[in-house]
Amino acid sequence: MQIEVFKSKIHRVTVTGADLNYMGSITIDVALMEAANIIEGEKVQIVNVNNGERLETYVIPGPRDSGIITLNGPAARKVQKGDIVIIIAYALMDFEMAKAYKPTLVFPNTKTNSLE
Repeated sequence: MQIEVFKSKIHRVTVTGADLNYMGSITIDVALMEAANIIEGEKVQIVNVNNGERLETYVIPGPRDSGIITLNGPAARKVQKGDIVIIIAYALMDFEMAKAYKPTLVFPNTKTNSLE
C-alpha cells in the first residue's frame, strides 16, 4: 500500500510578486527549492498565512539567491505581494517507508527569503 505523506516545506516566506498574466505556477528561488528538496514541475500546496487561502500549483525555478516567490496566473488572485505563505510538497511512498521518513523543513528569513 502507498500513502501520500508530507515530504518537504518552505515555512513562512514572503510573496514578492503576483503575476496574473502568466500561464500559471509559482516561481521559487532555486536555492530555496534545493534546500527544500523540491524540483521543477513538482506539485505543491500553497497556504497563505494572511488570508487562509490554500491552493495547489506546480513549481518553476527562479533566479538563485533572488528571494523570489511569485504566484502566477489564476493563483495571483489568492495572494498579494508581502503576504506570508507556506509551501508544502507531498510524496507517495510505501506505508512502511513512510513511517520512518523524515521531511525536509526550510525556515528562511521572512524579510529577505534567504537561507541566512
